[in-house]
Amino acid sequence: MNRLRRLQDETGGFMSFIPLAFQPDGNQLARELGKREFTTGLDDLRNLAVARLYLDNFPHIKGYWATLTPELAQVSLDWGVTDIDGTLIEERIVHMAGSPTPKGLTKRELAQIILMAGRIPVERDALYREVRLWDRVEA
Repeated sequence: MNRLRRLQDETGGFMSFIPLAFQPDGNQLARELGKREFTTGLDDLRNLAVARLYLDNFPHIKGYWATLTPELAQVSLDWGVTDIDGTLIEERIVHMAGSPTPKGLTKRELAQIILMAGRIPVERDALYREVRLWDRVEA
């Protein structure tokens, strides 16, 4: 994180930091380390909170629900996360490594998760420009 912080101070080039929860299945690092466990939810939340505090020069810290689970990503909004990323039709990479999360969430499902956390979901483009404000989700 220190390298990222220094590089961000020098360049200002990062828009976000996305820590990914470790997925132990089907990868060489897990085999080399003999690690077969997923990170715990508490480990993931602590990592996100430290990132928000230490990487205060990053505009956004993302909670990637595909590695965290939608429920933990929702909780992460109270641990320094400013962006729950993102809508996917069929995520494959983290699922090949064992992620037990859904393979996709619709915009409506993602907005509902954020609303249930007491936040206002904002759909944005890749440069964080507002596309749509979701003040409610229709059935």
